[in-house]
Amino acid sequence: MFRYLSSSLFLAIITLLGIGLVQVYSSSFIFAIESYGDGLFFFKRQLIFTIIAMAVLVGTIHIPFRHIEKYGWMLWFAAGVGVLATFVPGLGVRVGGAIRWIQLPFGIRFEPGELLKIAFSVWFASLLCRKENILGQVKWWWLLLALIVPLFLLLRQPDFGSFAIIMMVAVALLFAFGLQWKYIIGALAVMIPAFYVLVMTVPYRRARVLAFLDPWSDPAQKGFQVIQSMLSFHSGGLTGAGLGQGQGKLFFLPEAHTDFTLAVLGEEMGFVGFVAILALYGFVVFRGIQIAVKAEEPFKRALALGLSVTFGLSVFINAGVVMGLLPTKGLTLPFLSYGGSSLVVLCFMFGIILNIENSFEEDKFSRRFGTSRWTSSKVKNS
Repeated sequence: MFRYLSSSLFLAIITLLGIGLVQVYSSSFIFAIESYGDGLFFFKRQLIFTIIAMAVLVGTIHIPFRHIEKYGWMLWFAAGVGVLATFVPGLGVRVGGAIRWIQLPFGIRFEPGELLKIAFSVWFASLLCRKENILGQVKWWWLLLALIVPLFLLLRQPDFGSFAIIMMVAVALLFAFGLQWKYIIGALAVMIPAFYVLVMTVPYRRARVLAFLDPWSDPAQKGFQVIQSMLSFHSGGLTGAGLGQGQGKLFFLPEAHTDFTLAVLGEEMGFVGFVAILALYGFVVFRGIQIAVKAEEPFKRALALGLSVTFGLSVFINAGVVMGLLPTKGLTLPFLSYGGSSLVVLCFMFGIILNIENSFEEDKFSRRFGTSRWTSSKVKNS
């Protein structure tokens, strides 16, 4: 039952959860005192979410994988309904000009777009591996509609970052599963101009791109975030100012406990700590891809790869933004940023990957003895 405790990926996830709690405490303490009169306000909420996320992680590991494969499409449907619910008056919550959250009881907010990113890998992997059977039962335009509508709603929220990640994951899976180059090039020939139009024709996105190209042209407004972020990294030097000693989070660095928490870490832990956390992220992505390569069943291989690429892109985009290498985008840093829905969904995602890893042992047992451990024990007990 507890064989996953020996998994290096599982231990890495637990490590990230622990570091995330410390990081939320450090980056939010002053802001929480000023805003809520309780320096532990965000930490206590994150601690509760961490406990829930760990329960989800362990629970997902023990779900029979055949259920994930059989009912994965329902996850995409549920996530799409959740994104649609953000547009319902009184249910959707507007924060910073975007309606990405739905209000739940006990003051909890949930971001369905986070779940949609995970659900896409599950659903798309199923389509790739069972396309002949699915197309024989469902008309192709229904599948296209089921794909387009949730993505269109993402853009309407707007949540361009999640939309971009889903598109890149789709291209990665198509490439990995042998789609001919001419189709990939054709898809990119359509996607690149489409992305250009989606970015440059929307005023606030265009302003972000221009601020990224020259943040010092408007240091007090459009370039403020990235300039403060780079100053935090500069202040950290090689070994950092020390845990809790950073100055950027003292209302200089916006979104210090969410989108720009990596800049706080860079200032307090320095270049050494920054490289160490990126190395840990890199190890997690590497292990996910390694599990995908080892998987013998196409669905498991596609799913593990899609989820690993989703995670890797989320880290890459956030790190690129805080270092000034990418235009500013409201994507949190996995595990280290404050946010309950993101944390729970992340643990659900890695629960699936660890489930796939654990299935290798079951597959070996089945090949050797011609039956599963569960079936063998059932026959023995009877």
